[in-house]
Amino acid sequence: MSFDERARTWDASKRRQALAESVAEAIRDRFALDSSMLLLDVGAGTGLLTRRLLPSVGKMVALDTSTGMLEQLRANLMEFGEKIEAVHSDIMAFETTETFDGIVSSMTLHHIPNTDALLRKLHGLVRPGGFIALADLAPEDGTFHDHGNEGVWHFGFEEKSLKESAKKAGFSEISYRIVHRVQKCGKRRYDIFLLGARIKDRAQDSK
Repeated sequence: MSFDERARTWDASKRRQALAESVAEAIRDRFALDSSMLLLDVGAGTGLLTRRLLPSVGKMVALDTSTGMLEQLRANLMEFGEKIEAVHSDIMAFETTETFDGIVSSMTLHHIPNTDALLRKLHGLVRPGGFIALADLAPEDGTFHDHGNEGVWHFGFEEKSLKESAKKAGFSEISYRIVHRVQKCGKRRYDIFLLGARIKDRAQDSK
């Protein structure tokens, strides 16, 4: 079943709601958000993470490849008006004249084939002094997805290699922390990490 087909019932999952709450809380703990900020949510889906961060920032751009998910996001977040902009695009093809104070994502990283290329792309979209906060699966055995592994390129991410990829992409202040655990019936627990990192502010570099 495609993401378009699953969009209408996506938010009914208490497990997804709990995950989004934990990730949002971890992002707020790691980075100071304020009403001047413009954030990009990569793989925003129906807006589970977007909704939880929007009250703390000025505006968010919600990016997703699924039209069904974005239609549901627009319906879910109508109350926020111009504070939210939904964009139908793959992150690797995304073009904009904007740069962002921060880029967030939850459970999207494992759907993107080339992690190194993705991190380089994100680096180019973040303003000096800005951040990334990416939540995804720690290494797992391929059993996480109930609907099979079509479109899944990675069975989780190991801390050391992901930090090295972020460093190669130009990020600093890199952290990797388990922020949530998903328990599925009859299966083991799955750990969810938050990768946090910043781009150095040019003013700091010049000192």
